[in-house]
Amino acid sequence: MKIAIASGKGGTGKTTLSTNLASYIAENRECILVDLDVEEPNSGLFIKAELLHEEDMFKKIPEWNESTCELCGNCQTVCSFNAVMKMGKMIMVFPEMCHGCFACSELCPTGSLPMKSKKMGELKSYKSGNLNFIESRLIIGEEQAVPLIKQTLDYVDANFSEDRITILDSPPGTSCPVIEATRDADLVILITEPTPFGLHDLKLAVETVRQMGKPFGVVINRNGIGNDGVEQYCREESLDIIALIPNDRLIAETYSAGNLLYPTVPSVKNAVSHIESYIEKINEKMKRDTV
Repeated sequence: MKIAIASGKGGTGKTTLSTNLASYIAENRECILVDLDVEEPNSGLFIKAELLHEEDMFKKIPEWNESTCELCGNCQTVCSFNAVMKMGKMIMVFPEMCHGCFACSELCPTGSLPMKSKKMGELKSYKSGNLNFIESRLIIGEEQAVPLIKQTLDYVDANFSEDRITILDSPPGTSCPVIEATRDADLVILITEPTPFGLHDLKLAVETVRQMGKPFGVVINRNGIGNDGVEQYCREESLDIIALIPNDRLIAETYSAGNLLYPTVPSVKNAVSHIESYIEKINEKMKRDTV
């Protein structure tokens, strides 16, 4: 079962929840934590594990072969991302804009745009007890997160069985990287905070997961600050509030020291326990629905 932890904006506690929930679950069974916030992964700050595997990750981009090109301009016409342009007697390729769709290469009548591998990031796999931790990181200057997120999820699918609980620490926001990170999730947990900004971004996130047809619930972090707008919105929209994590100085101090919260903060342990129970309830429902 795959559970994506997502939020409409950064800084709401997504990584805090992901690392603590995964570590808590791993106390009793195998669990996989995947940091898909590839532009700035930080789950590794809280997970102390042994590095088992690392590899470079590549994407395919076209490379212009001037000697065979007839300058028909078809490559520019079929590229939906303006990554290939005909300029005078040259074909310019802009790797940062290329989505690796192969259209220009496959539809070139003279085969003058063969696809070449280009490094876009790195993947590392760690293990500590029952917890497997995978993180990917884009290299500096690489702008597209989606291809690396997709390859990271492919790596997880190829190396771990589906019967394990997999926690996906998703990128913030509601754009393409989030869609890719949550596309195959069985459950999305939206974490927010009880402020007008949190409510605004929660509404965007709710609209997104509804469009995707995903079951989802809400966790309110820093409960006690702001107002009751988020809870009122959840009631009006009949959204499950799975857990409340209080605004607590001890949480801030423990987090700042780079430590997991649930071993020392009872309210956080109670929250992740409730979330685990909610996950089990959804999992049982999924099993019944497939019978």
